[in-house]
Amino acid sequence: MNGNRNDDDLVALASTPVAAGLLDRLHRQLEQQAEAAGLVDIAYTTVDSPVGKLLLAATPEGLVRVAYASEDHDQVLEALGQKLSPRILRAPKRLDEAAREIDEYFARSRRTFDLPLDLSLSRGFRRLVQTHLPEIGYGETRSYRDMAELVGSPKAVRAVGTACATNPLPIVVPCHRVLRSDGTYGGYIGGTAAKTALLNLEAA
Repeated sequence: MNGNRNDDDLVALASTPVAAGLLDRLHRQLEQQAEAAGLVDIAYTTVDSPVGKLLLAATPEGLVRVAYASEDHDQVLEALGQKLSPRILRAPKRLDEAAREIDEYFARSRRTFDLPLDLSLSRGFRRLVQTHLPEIGYGETRSYRDMAELVGSPKAVRAVGTACATNPLPIVVPCHRVLRSDGTYGGYIGGTAAKTALLNLEAA
């Protein structure tokens, strides 16, 4: 009985404004010390957006991942730890510029992103396609066939679709602007609703 009551008291204490403020200060100190010591290979934060909460992750090279809530942020972080480095820390300040540009995009005051990007999660043909996606202008669309021809592989329409559907940097690298030849949407890492929202945003 006493053990349960003590546990309840600890939970209640941790939820008080004073305790929450203390935890925030301790985390900021940890963040600063880890950054200063060069112990953070991947910094991440989450931001709210009209298409739901987004996970932003960056390496020293640049923004490496934008993930929708539907992808399960915990699983995304686990995958980053396995593929890139286990030295991951929530460090919002390193993502300030990325968060600002994404906010500006959704406010319709930004049409292109100026962020440094880390494309190390993609390889080969997928990376080639994703490198060319920013060439599709704001409010414009291209077909998978158009993109296949653009990258010099006109028969690789299905592979282009896969490259778009597995893009680790949706929104910033605009795979939502690629449609099937008949105008239907095709696969999108954030789901049809998110793709529709982005296309409607740019068309407005």
